[in-house]
Amino acid sequence: MTRPTRRQALLALGGAAAGGMLGAEEAQAFLPGLARLLVPELFRDLVKPPSYTPNLVIGSGFGGAITALRLAEAGQRVTIVERGFRWPRDPWRDIFASDTLPDGRAFWFRKSARMLAGNTAVFDAFGGVVDATVYDTMTAWRAACVGGGSVVFTGCMIQPERAYFDALFGGLVAYDELDRIYYPRVRRMLNLTPMPADVYGSQAFGHSREWDRQVAAAGYRPQASDSIFDWNVVRSEIGLRSRASATAGRSNHGNANGAKFDLNQNYLKQAEATGSARIHAGFEVLSIGREGGRYVVEGQLRDPTGRSLGVTTIACDRLFLAAGSIGTASLLVKAQAEKTLPNLNEHVGAGWGTNGDVLVLRSLSRVTGITNGTPSASRIHDASLGLPTTLENWYVPGIPLNISLIPSLGMVFDQTHRGRFVYQPESKSVTLDWAANGNADALEVCRRMNAKIADASRTLPGAGPFFDSVAGLNFTAHPLGGAVIGKATDAYGRVKGYSGLYVMDGALVPGSTGAVNPSLTISALAERNIEAIVRAAG
Repeated sequence: MTRPTRRQALLALGGAAAGGMLGAEEAQAFLPGLARLLVPELFRDLVKPPSYTPNLVIGSGFGGAITALRLAEAGQRVTIVERGFRWPRDPWRDIFASDTLPDGRAFWFRKSARMLAGNTAVFDAFGGVVDATVYDTMTAWRAACVGGGSVVFTGCMIQPERAYFDALFGGLVAYDELDRIYYPRVRRMLNLTPMPADVYGSQAFGHSREWDRQVAAAGYRPQASDSIFDWNVVRSEIGLRSRASATAGRSNHGNANGAKFDLNQNYLKQAEATGSARIHAGFEVLSIGREGGRYVVEGQLRDPTGRSLGVTTIACDRLFLAAGSIGTASLLVKAQAEKTLPNLNEHVGAGWGTNGDVLVLRSLSRVTGITNGTPSASRIHDASLGLPTTLENWYVPGIPLNISLIPSLGMVFDQTHRGRFVYQPESKSVTLDWAANGNADALEVCRRMNAKIADASRTLPGAGPFFDSVAGLNFTAHPLGGAVIGKATDAYGRVKGYSGLYVMDGALVPGSTGAVNPSLTISALAERNIEAIVRAAG
């Protein structure tokens, strides 16, 4: 009998561990009634919005939170409606679900979900923090909670290179203006900083140090990445003064101890502190239209178990759409098709893209730590492979332990592949028209880049039969577009054909933010646009 090599043994060990933790199907019970004991705050203050408000903001993510604060600071009354719920923070409570054993707190009214590591999780339906929106050829993960994407993203907020930005926006938005005023403004508000040396040197980020070593072996120079994580909270985890979260593979479904300095701790907090803004959680908008000189919004209030607390119509003078790319585009497409906003133009619903998202993996790496910390320390960029590509140091969602797997999140600057939202009259719903192989070029570029790194670092692309080198042909966590700036709107998000109707979120972005995470650019655009809207009084 041939004795296995150390390399083969490590692969078997890592694969066995992954297989044991990530079976083909796992069931995790989470009875909705149990939520009242674990997170009773979710059921409080579920109040119908007023029947009239001067300014209505739909969505409380980056675009919505910024819009609400700047309007409130200008002395205007603002109502923010958010379909998701307001999740509390506590350094020791188990408030959010994990990727490893997700339950109903993880997903928005689903009974099962395919996780990023490939396993299928089964649970009871509940109003969890991530909406896994499934179309025929694409699944998009998007936030469903107060604070939006800031609660569930990986924290990276990177400014795109000028050449890529200009290629996307074609001079409609001045890069210099964002670089000088609005990117810095967002960085200050969110305390964006790279990972400090002491955190980088801790055991939970051994995989980050190994990632840097591997890419350097392939000739790349890692760049430190700005992050929204509060490093003092991460230090409290390292010092055992808080329940492990960011240092133990938790991020995609929230960090209960406030390790992410999410929008609830800055923009939204400051907006409410003015006394002019109020958030109504649990209110899902069903339709938008215009009647009698005002916008009318119909929606349903419900509790986290899905129980309806009533349908309400809100009238407003100005309507700010910040429900995310999919939410905002779907509301506009439906309103156009059902003729509640018949003057919307032909660009509504178009220009949608995935930001070139790709999941990348290597195995048989050196193990230099016990757990997988979730904040990203660094990134590399390669413009020589046909499509400009960024790889970010990442963690393996669902595997909190370091078992020699080294993942990356890839973002490819692909301006070719775009989709469109389409209304389905039979079901009165909106679907996505996206080519089944629309992400194939992005995957191929990341595959080549990963192979180069694996060869130089003597590691293995993928992880044997368990994970391929790259994944994400029909997946994105960064949906963008559907109401593209300069096409469906003017240069500041004012929707063409209507006065007092605005798009303030990622729907404005034409499918990509130039091989970087979208959140910083979405935020900078929102700061720029709402400043112009307030200054012009419309």
